[in-house]
Amino acid sequence: MVRFTTRPELRGTFGMVASTHWLASAAGMAVLERGGNAFDAAVATGFALQIVEPHLNGPGGDLPAIVYSAERDDVVVICAQGTAPAAATVARFRELDLDLIPGTGLLPAVVPGAFDGWLLMLREFGTWTLGDVLEFAIGFAENGFPVVPRISTTIAFVEQMFRDEWTTSADVFLRDGVPRAGALFRNPDAAATYQRIVDESRGGTREQELDRARALWYEGFVAEAIDRFARTEAMDSSGTRHAGFLTGEDLASWRATLEPPVSLEYRGHTVFKTGPWGQGPVFLQQLALLEGFDLADLGIASAELVHTVVECAKLAFADREAWYGDPDFTDVPLALLLSKAYADERRVLVGPRASAELRPGGPGARLPAPVGGTVAAGVGEPTRASGDTVHLDVVDRHGNIVSATPSGGWLWSSPVVPGLGFPLGTRAQMFWLEEGLPNSLEPRKRPRTTLSPSLAFRNGDPYLAFGTPGGDQQDQWSLVAFLHHVDFGLDLQAAIDAPSFHTNHFPSSFYPRDAHPREIEVEGRFAQDAIDDLRGRGHDVVVTDDWALGRVSAVAREDGLLKAAANPRGMQGYAAGR
Repeated sequence: MVRFTTRPELRGTFGMVASTHWLASAAGMAVLERGGNAFDAAVATGFALQIVEPHLNGPGGDLPAIVYSAERDDVVVICAQGTAPAAATVARFRELDLDLIPGTGLLPAVVPGAFDGWLLMLREFGTWTLGDVLEFAIGFAENGFPVVPRISTTIAFVEQMFRDEWTTSADVFLRDGVPRAGALFRNPDAAATYQRIVDESRGGTREQELDRARALWYEGFVAEAIDRFARTEAMDSSGTRHAGFLTGEDLASWRATLEPPVSLEYRGHTVFKTGPWGQGPVFLQQLALLEGFDLADLGIASAELVHTVVECAKLAFADREAWYGDPDFTDVPLALLLSKAYADERRVLVGPRASAELRPGGPGARLPAPVGGTVAAGVGEPTRASGDTVHLDVVDRHGNIVSATPSGGWLWSSPVVPGLGFPLGTRAQMFWLEEGLPNSLEPRKRPRTTLSPSLAFRNGDPYLAFGTPGGDQQDQWSLVAFLHHVDFGLDLQAAIDAPSFHTNHFPSSFYPRDAHPREIEVEGRFAQDAIDDLRGRGHDVVVTDDWALGRVSAVAREDGLLKAAANPRGMQGYAAGR
C-alpha cells in the first residue's frame, strides 16, 4: 500500500481544477471563484495552457474533450480534431517521393481545430464571454510567464534549425537567445492575435460575439495568414523543404462537432471515451480484457501486474493499428471489438511469456506494412518521450465535469506563422501513405489521433475525469492510474503517484513510426526482483528515472464532495480547489 504521496488529494465542495501547469490551473480556479462554471473554467485553462506550455501545445493545435453537463444530464464528446487538407492525397505525397508523412514542417499540417473546439464548449455549455476567458492567456503572452526548464531545453535543441531554417520561429522564441529557465517569457504576437479577435468580435449577444470570433479565425485574418504561409517552403523531418497543402478554404469548410461517446462497463464504473477517430476505445478494450483477471491480488508494481496489463495492451493496440480510423470514412467494428465475447476470445492469448507479435483480431484484420524513416538533424521530436501534449480536468459545485487533452502546434512542430505568434499542428503525420487502411490519408479526413481524455461514472453517477499527455502512452499511463484507483482502492493522488509503466511494443503514431517489440519501460522505484522477474518472462525492460512516466491529473465528485489530484512528474502539474 502507498504510505506516502507527493501532495494531498484535494477535497472540497466548491470546485476543482487540475492541469499540467500550475498557472493554467490557477486561471481555471479564478474563473470558478468569479462565478463561472466548469466549462468556462476549462476554456480559460485551455487557452492559458497554449501560452505557458508552448512546447506541448499551441493555438494552431487540436482538441478532444469529454464533458458531462449536469443541466442536460448527458455525456458529450467535443471533437475539434482538424481534418486533412482537400489537396492532401497519397498520390501527392508519392509524387514528393515520400513513404511517410514528415513529423514536422508544413506538409503534415491539418486544420487547426482547438480554437473552434473551445468556442463550441463555451457556446454550448459555458456562460462567459470570449474576452473574459481569454483574459488569462492574453495576460501571460503579453506580460510574460516563468519558463519551465523543459521549454528551455526544447528551444535549445532546435535553436540552430530555427536560426538557419525557421526564422519566423526564431523571431518569437529566440528574441533574446534561448530563454533561461525561470525567466519571464513573452509572446506579444500571440497576445496581439487573441486581443484582435476579442476587440473585433465585440458587440451584440455572447453568441454573436462567438460567431464573429470564429469567422475571424477560420475565414478572416488568421485564415488568410495561414493560407499565405502554407504556400511557402519549409524544412521538415524528411530533410527536404516542402510547401504545405493547407488552404483558407480548408479552414472555412471545417467545424468542430458534438458527438456521442463510446463507453464500457468495468467493475461498477462506466468509462466514456472518444470514437475511433482517436485511440480512446483502446482504453476500453484493455479494460474488457483485464476484467477477466483479479488484479487486486497481484500487487502494485508487481511483475505479475505489469505482465498482465502489458500483454493485454499489446492485443488492444494491435486492434488500434488494424481497425481504428475516422468512422466517416471507414467502418470500424467497435461493437465487436468492445464485446464481452471478443474479450473472452482474445484473453486466452495472454500467456506466461512476453509476446513478440502484433496480433490484431476480428475478421480480415490488416496491419500497415513496416516503413523505415529517418529524422533529419535538428528537426526531430525532442519532447515526445515526456509527453508532447497537455491535459486538464475541471469539476464544479453544480456537478459539471470536463476532461480535455489539447495538443498540437508545438513550438518545434512547424515554423511560426508570421504575425500570428504560433505554428501550425502536424497531426497528419499519423496518417499512413499505404492505400486501403482505416487510417490511410484521404482529403478532409481526421487522422487517428492519440489524444484521449477520459470520463467515468460510478454506480450510475457522474464521478471522475482524468487523462494525461504522452502520445501512444496516454491510454497506458492513464490506465495504470485508473487501475490503482479502482482495483487497488488508492485515492486519486496515491493512484497517480504510484510507480508507472508502459510498453513500446506497437508502431508509434508519430514519425518515423518506430516500434520496439517486447520493450517495456518501468520507473526506477520498481523493486529489482520485479524487474528481474519481468526479464525472465521475456520482456525487454528499460528502467527509467524514479519519476518519469506519465503526467496524469484527475478530478472527481462523490456524495457532494469534490476531489482533485495532479501529477508531480515534471514538477509543474498542479490541482487547485476548495
